[in-house]
Amino acid sequence: MNKVRAKKSLGQHFLKDRNIAALIADSLTGEGYNSVIEIGPGMGILTGFLLERHFKDFRVVEIDYESVHYLEANFPGLTNIIRADFLLLDIDSIFHEKLGVIGNFPYNISTQILFKVLDHRDKILEVTGMLQKEVAERICAGPGSKTYGILSVLLQAYYNIEYLFTVPENVFSPPPKVKSGVVRLRRNETISLGCNEAFFTKVVKACFNQRRKTLRNSVRAVFELKSTEYPLFHLRPEQLSVIQFVNLTNWIEDNLMGR
Repeated sequence: MNKVRAKKSLGQHFLKDRNIAALIADSLTGEGYNSVIEIGPGMGILTGFLLERHFKDFRVVEIDYESVHYLEANFPGLTNIIRADFLLLDIDSIFHEKLGVIGNFPYNISTQILFKVLDHRDKILEVTGMLQKEVAERICAGPGSKTYGILSVLLQAYYNIEYLFTVPENVFSPPPKVKSGVVRLRRNETISLGCNEAFFTKVVKACFNQRRKTLRNSVRAVFELKSTEYPLFHLRPEQLSVIQFVNLTNWIEDNLMGR
């Protein structure tokens, strides 16, 4: 098999620039873990460089049967190919140690991949991913930015995030219609946010679901508050830092309980 046919249904755009692939592979620091999983290796342009890193436990997860056959034929050193949908993968049953995640993430599921990372934040110490540039910039955005949103807050609560570099359209086959951005997420020292973390997620989503409204209006639309006097209620959600969302979460929970 000489190559894999890119499938629109899987959001496949194969990177063909080896210099960029090397940069992405080298961006994974490997600090604190020896297990790595590559999502959607396609024709293995990243895989080859990752194999050279000699991680103790390196696996790839690929849903496309053509890609699986290509990898088997062209990468004899790759002994762990998981043919599955990463979004459905039982990470805890496969990996018993800390790990890193890397990949040229399909645009159509990149956000879902990051939410899955959040679900396994105590195991996944680092992520290097290539995403649609707009999504990459969004998760790196800070308070006050128009692109700061749900994923920005939730990821930044647990990870330090860096925007590494931009990738042009012409280094892919087929070329996408937008630029890509490579980001690196490294688990921060936060063990607990100091609030009910499931409720924190609910509060953040409630606020940004009506992001043009002030917090007073967006919060009251979801929660039946006993009091509506909160010092930051005049602000919009994109103006709040992670710690301010934590404080808001605690206030709403206390308010609902009548404390």
